[in-house]
Amino acid sequence: MTLTLGVEEEFLLLDPHTGENAPLAEKVAAELPADLRRRYRREFRPSMVELVTDVCTGLGELREQLLTARRTTAGLATAAGASLAAVGATPVAESQREPADDTRFRKIVDHYGPIARDPAVCGCHVHVGIPTVELAVEVCTRLRGSLPMLQALAANSPRCEGADTGYASWRSIQLERWPSMGPWPHVRSVADYDRIIRTLIASGEMMDESMIFYYSRPSANFPTVEIRVADVCLTADDTVLVAALARGLIGAAIADAEAGRPAPEIPDVVLHGAHWNAARDGLGGTLLDPVAGQARPAWDMIGDLLDRVAPVLREHGDLTFVEAGLDRVRREGTGADRQRRWPATELTDQLARATVSGQDRP
Repeated sequence: MTLTLGVEEEFLLLDPHTGENAPLAEKVAAELPADLRRRYRREFRPSMVELVTDVCTGLGELREQLLTARRTTAGLATAAGASLAAVGATPVAESQREPADDTRFRKIVDHYGPIARDPAVCGCHVHVGIPTVELAVEVCTRLRGSLPMLQALAANSPRCEGADTGYASWRSIQLERWPSMGPWPHVRSVADYDRIIRTLIASGEMMDESMIFYYSRPSANFPTVEIRVADVCLTADDTVLVAALARGLIGAAIADAEAGRPAPEIPDVVLHGAHWNAARDGLGGTLLDPVAGQARPAWDMIGDLLDRVAPVLREHGDLTFVEAGLDRVRREGTGADRQRRWPATELTDQLARATVSGQDRP
């Protein structure tokens, strides 16, 4: 069975001289060609641009759409006086923290207060086609222990206020202030899931069902599971790698469900620790194995992940690309590692160049 793919990428617009966020999203969006305009989504902040792909089946098709969107939008950003940057969190500063002019965005600010005025963050969300909500709920429960590894691989936000935070994914830490953000709860049925959501809405933690921010979730709009744990990736090739592994993990979870294998029971506190570890260290040290409850070398964990998803990758023709992509990341580092090698004075220029770069071909 071929599992379909789609990706949402959020980008920052940065002032090319100061590196601060530039509130020019509407100006850039107004110039997008028709095909990209329909794939543009208005984001919460006027310094953010979100672009989505169509439904794809192959990694080559996905990569082409991502690169076209990045390169076209980057050119329009330059014309508007900004640099398009694939970076997970505001690296320098954001002076304008009011939301874009939208009724719903204003309601979010009124409801959540100062949390909604934190500096902007950008993620990469991967959608994988799932035929039923029942299977989507089961898949999300089975993914719980694997997503810290995907988070570590995609870490791409080490800076805040112009300095290194010490975290590979500062975006992950910043987002912890939002209610309903974090690991998917261990639920066994759609009824369990619906009950949890109704209770959280009643508490006020969620305004409504659109405020479900779990690291994986059944999409409210599409027949997909949406994985939301990744920072926006530095390059399109990084994004394709993350998307391929996400599809592999979901395919493996479906196979486990069909075989009747039980989902691991992982205490929430342990899973939170695994995600904190991934946000802090990326792939530069150890990661917590949340099933075994032990810290292990990060690349050993990635090797186990690859072994787990290899049959699904092979079925989709993705295995060679993923193996080469992981080898590249092991040599070059994550997006956070690469950013840390750049002088602060070159950060905006280097981000802009990396955003439109492309090397790996599926």
